Amino acid sequence: MTEAETQKTRNFEAKVRNLIASCVALQQENTELHNKLDQKTDELKALQSLADQYKKDYDNLKLAKMIEISESDFKDAKQKITYLVREVNACINMLNAQ
Repeated sequence: MTEAETQKTRNFEAKVRNLIASCVALQQENTELHNKLDQKTDELKALQSLADQYKKDYDNLKLAKMIEISESDFKDAKQKITYLVREVNACINMLNAQ
């Protein structure tokens, strides 16, 4: 083998080693990126679950606010019921008087 062929062989071997090293580095980087992707996917699922729970809580609060009876509403309703009971009693008394 001539000196030029030996040099070409060495250059080829060096390039192959560099290519193998690059391949290994890219495989490691790919594995790391897959791990990060899995981690971010898990975080996204957790955050989505939390957002869903917050939405349910918000909807429940809106519903509770709609059916919430304030003290004044309660007093007004009690007064209306008392008035209606008096009216019914008055009607019953009129019917009994006949």
